[in-house]
Amino acid sequence: MAVIVWHDGEVPSGMKVTQVYGHIFTKDGRMLLKVENSKASFAGGTPEKFDENRIATLRRELIEEVNTTIGEDVYMVGYQEIDEENGTEKYAQIRMVAMIDSIGEKLPDPDTGRTYDRLLVTPEQAIQLLKWGEVGEKQVKKACEIAKEKFGISRYRDFIEKV
Repeated sequence: MAVIVWHDGEVPSGMKVTQVYGHIFTKDGRMLLKVENSKASFAGGTPEKFDENRIATLRRELIEEVNTTIGEDVYMVGYQEIDEENGTEKYAQIRMVAMIDSIGEKLPDPDTGRTYDRLLVTPEQAIQLLKWGEVGEKQVKKACEIAKEKFGISRYRDFIEKV
């Protein structure tokens, strides 16, 4: 069984990055979740060779999965270090924070053909819906700290909205 450890900050040089996901906020402090088969997650995905950088990966994946654009400012939250405990090297799954610029109509993901539901939820609701335990709680709390510092978000509307 894989061991997952959360780390704030940048990925160590040389560690492979397999995912880039976003803690994406509205101006009123809610977070965007992607919902597939009643399971919540953050939108994001695998870096492609043609992606200029990790931010480009996040921007592309947000458009593909949830038809959402983000503002210019994107900040690193941290990464999940994954150890498959099978002799392979540990790898990282990055989490970044940004503000929603726009949310378009729901469209099928061009890679999978699936159309995902989307929710806007409070950080506390995100923790509950994700069901990622301590690792999920740590990264959501760190994302909130960054959103407060960089975007001035300190309050949020306390309801879930399907978009």
